[in-house]
Amino acid sequence: MDILIVAAIAENGVIGRGNALPWRLKSDMQHFRALTMGKPVIMGRKTYLSIGKPLAGRTTIVVSRDRAFAAPGLVVAPSLDAALSAARGDALRRNADAIVIAGGTDLYAQALPLATRLVITHVHKPVDGDVRFPAIDRGVWREIARDEHAAAPGDEAAFAFVTYERASDAAPRPPGAA
Repeated sequence: MDILIVAAIAENGVIGRGNALPWRLKSDMQHFRALTMGKPVIMGRKTYLSIGKPLAGRTTIVVSRDRAFAAPGLVVAPSLDAALSAARGDALRRNADAIVIAGGTDLYAQALPLATRLVITHVHKPVDGDVRFPAIDRGVWREIARDEHAAAPGDEAAFAFVTYERASDAAPRPPGAA
């Protein structure tokens, strides 16, 4: 089953500021919704809190080390491995073809070795921020699709939707592998 990492990244690698997105891109939000609908979506607790509610039409799985953390309408897992296990079962029940990792930075770093595809919105502007996406190693990831967009109404910048696929000689590591 595919493990997709989905993120929006500024030119300087920033993905967040003050536990929020540092831009407004209505087009990217619509793209995210279409891409993730019907799939299990895994995110960290801070990312979930920045959204403030479970994602409609998707199983929202939150990774948190805080054993007391709970919220209606979502699944809480103590680790990425536990979240992936729950997501696989959910994906099979839903007949979904992928599991989505939707942030934050620590979860992205843990999931990169496991992912099969990256779906990145490259935001064509640098922004101030306190959270960055891990470097995309071009020896591991190859670009297979790019769709450039000018800023539309509700968008603060031009952007590109870019899909990366793991290079054939860079197989993903199974969960729990060293």
